[in-house]
Amino acid sequence: MNEQRAARSVEAVFREDRGRLLALLAARFGDLDLAEEAASDAIAAALERWPADGVPDKPLAWLLTTARRKAVDRIRRDRTYAQRLALLRAEGDRTTPAPAEPGFDDIPDERLQLFFTCCHPALAPQARTALTLRFLAGLTTPEVARAFLVPTATMAQRIVRAKHKIRDARIPFRVPEPDELPDRLPSVLRVVYLVFTEGYAASCGDDLLRPALADEAVRLARILHRLLPREPEVTGLLALLLLTDARRAARTDADGGQVLLEHQDRTRWDAGLIAEGRELVVRALTGPGTGPYAVQAAIAALHDEAPDLATTDWPQIVALYDVLLRIEPSPLIALNRAVAIAMRDGPAAGLALLDALTDAEELPGYHLLPAARAELLTRLGRTTEAATAYRAALALVGNARERATLTRRLTELTPPRPDPSA
Repeated sequence: MNEQRAARSVEAVFREDRGRLLALLAARFGDLDLAEEAASDAIAAALERWPADGVPDKPLAWLLTTARRKAVDRIRRDRTYAQRLALLRAEGDRTTPAPAEPGFDDIPDERLQLFFTCCHPALAPQARTALTLRFLAGLTTPEVARAFLVPTATMAQRIVRAKHKIRDARIPFRVPEPDELPDRLPSVLRVVYLVFTEGYAASCGDDLLRPALADEAVRLARILHRLLPREPEVTGLLALLLLTDARRAARTDADGGQVLLEHQDRTRWDAGLIAEGRELVVRALTGPGTGPYAVQAAIAALHDEAPDLATTDWPQIVALYDVLLRIEPSPLIALNRAVAIAMRDGPAAGLALLDALTDAEELPGYHLLPAARAELLTRLGRTTEAATAYRAALALVGNARERATLTRRLTELTPPRPDPSA
């Protein structure tokens, strides 16, 4: 029984504070590989000691102290390792002060340093996302591989290369200075947003949702908000994720099929998340430097406040998309604005804008552009053209549930001809 309790305690601590433990070790020794190995050694020691000695009053502090000792032991056993780490530490000491040694009652939260290290601009975008999922969200390498829909071996190599890049390029484990923050923070927020987007609307696979990914993205956004509470775009991102995730339960039916916004049972939307998100939106919009995540969150709030699709405040949504296009011009934003204009001014107005986007470099492989065109063409009674657009969307879509929705729409548009022999 003691062994089971100890194992549960280790699992609970590691699940909740793994990111903090790794961040503290990485900041102390300047090496992610060593941080992982030392953390694993500490976990093994806890599983051996805690059943006999009892679970300590401060489990994280115990793991941190043990991990530090294990790391020092590894360095002493490996002279090459020690020389390399000495060089890294010397380089790091020139750019940032050495981290203070925390006591048992005062363990700092170094995860913000790890966020910026994992999302450093020297790393490829996919590597940033992979490292964030691995070290801050706590996903295993196979889980990260499934998120990217690549083999585990491929993802393992990608993570190893990224870690070596951090080591060899001597990327410091530190929070950027205030004058660096505007250039560095968007990369961190982008990674969290991409993780959520893939969890909320999976690009491939048999399921529309990947709840674990969406949950981790929300958790990461909450951590960032606790660490950077005065950054309006951090507040805006958390608001956007909460207001969007509030609709999750209504987005699929009992069989996992897609339920479009117009057909969703809005009583199933999470009122608590909506209330929290709306409060955050106000804070994000009233401070200086309103950014794209805050504006998108305001759009999401308008959707969540509406009793149905018809009574949604489409004029205000269009106005917010106008602001968003000025802040962050993008064909994807222009596509969403065109759909909102179709709801405000009619399908012909929206279709003209969508047709103007067909040559946009970012959209040729994006299935939602022909899908949106097909919907507006259907509303205009141009069924032959709509059928062609639905077929174009089907050729591009990667998710099985979205494919089923598009197929159903196409079938409804072109019902099978009756059999004359029947």
